[in-house]
Amino acid sequence: MIDGALPYLRCPVCGGTLAGADERTIRCSRGHSFDVARQGYVNLTAGRSPHSGDTAEMVADREAFLAEGHYDFIAETLAAAAGAGDGLVLDAGTGTGRYLARVLDAHPAAVGLGIDVSKPALRRAARAHPRAGAALADLWRPLPVADGSARVILDVFAPRNGPEFRRVLRPDGVLLVVTPAADHLAELIDAFGLLKVDPDKADRVADALGTDFDQVTATTVRRTLRLTAAETRTLIGMTPSAHHVVPRADAGHEVTAAVEVAVYRPA
Repeated sequence: MIDGALPYLRCPVCGGTLAGADERTIRCSRGHSFDVARQGYVNLTAGRSPHSGDTAEMVADREAFLAEGHYDFIAETLAAAAGAGDGLVLDAGTGTGRYLARVLDAHPAAVGLGIDVSKPALRRAARAHPRAGAALADLWRPLPVADGSARVILDVFAPRNGPEFRRVLRPDGVLLVVTPAADHLAELIDAFGLLKVDPDKADRVADALGTDFDQVTATTVRRTLRLTAAETRTLIGMTPSAHHVVPRADAGHEVTAAVEVAVYRPA
């Protein structure tokens, strides 16, 4: 699974190209070696210890919720916005890899690479699609990816490292950024005290991407979700609010899912 993405990966220590040494190790020409986990993802942290990301419980809730198709409208929007072509689709903050898998399904000539800091997420992302690899790496640090190698970068509810995204994106590539709209999950925010959408989110996205990118389009897509009590608890459990809110929903809810999908080109 990592083999297809291997040509696009670079050693996080020296920047050299990587090759498979055996089934559980990849190595650069200078001898820096990196372990491939039993589940199929490669650890490219170079001994650094980034924050651990989503917990196993959050990842399990996300997998269960997404498997029900509630956010398929987001995946479909991304697949359409990615445009036709081959090359690398880089999913920054891939989570379980579901959005990456849907984009690859729509673009059979493309190869995928999902990057995340959560080991529980990567265990699933490494198996999300036969043409996708997965790597443990911190989005806030230099990405272990070759210059100008990605045709598409996906960033779905994830940190945005503008300079690094610009470095690894092809000149003709596209960056697709998904952020919550103002009314995203508004009903659950009111009912359970979840974290509110940052009113300055648009400004923070613009600051993160700086002068590296030009926005081409921005579209709001929304759906009304009719959730059971169990689905409501699962949705709460997969959000950042899971760190401080106990999902005690004992009834179904009608919930607004609304996101902004922005398309950027290199400046």
